[in-house]
Amino acid sequence: MSQPALKQKQNWRVIDVLKWGEGYFNSKGFENPKREIEWLLCDLLDYKRIDLYLQFEEPILRKQLDQLKVWIKRRLSREPLQYITGKTEFYGHQFNVSPLVLIPRPETERVVDVALHTIGNMANPKVLEVGSGSGCIAVSIGAEKEDADILSVDVSRDAVKQARNNAELNKINNVDFQVMDFLIDMPAGPFDLVVSNPPYIPQNELGETMPEVSQHEPRLALTDNNDGLSFYRRFAEVGKTLLNLGGSIVMEVGLGDHPGKAVDIFKSGGFKQLELIPDFNSDDRVLKVQI
Repeated sequence: MSQPALKQKQNWRVIDVLKWGEGYFNSKGFENPKREIEWLLCDLLDYKRIDLYLQFEEPILRKQLDQLKVWIKRRLSREPLQYITGKTEFYGHQFNVSPLVLIPRPETERVVDVALHTIGNMANPKVLEVGSGSGCIAVSIGAEKEDADILSVDVSRDAVKQARNNAELNKINNVDFQVMDFLIDMPAGPFDLVVSNPPYIPQNELGETMPEVSQHEPRLALTDNNDGLSFYRRFAEVGKTLLNLGGSIVMEVGLGDHPGKAVDIFKSGGFKQLELIPDFNSDDRVLKVQI
């Protein structure tokens, strides 16, 4: 069924749009066409995925179809679904997102897992996050560890504003977001935990990423405009000053040889307690360094 059919048919039900959308996105070369139309419909109708199949006979209003057509056109340019709908879920919480911030990834939830395990039953831990982005890491830690005192910094004023809004959205009040260039400035510590998902894509590899990433997400959050290791060097340089004795740095790392290169930086800096932790795909995506 072609795209004009969405415009011409008078009475569209949920099931009709699901079938049409899957075929349409498939014809345009999308890897998971069913997921594409399900995602858009769930947001359009304020449904959970299961609702699409429980309420499949429900009619789609004309104004909803008009909105859907606008969204589909945007998606054809490979604009991420999360930017189109303006929100996503991370660690069980909703976050508003825009092209000003990186889209929270499922693998980053592993960073939160490790961070929370690291501070465990510690009373009133002081936590520093470097790279606020949408606020997803700091807000998620703050929600789970209510007695934590969290400072989250980002060089982008737009990101800090978005993160503050997401903290308010999730009713989190134990996180302080500040504009700061961590590569130059030093936050006032010491901290029990430093956590970060820093820009780690090497500048010369940015063009090899999916168009959703390279063409739409903020470059500032993707690459250090260098070899993807600038923040790890900075952590190794200032880590012992930033952290209390026994404190830890928990960082997301990239794929391929990136984790090994990050480990070597800390080894060269005299750090002894290093651990690479796999994500749920068995890829080493979290580096934990303890003082």
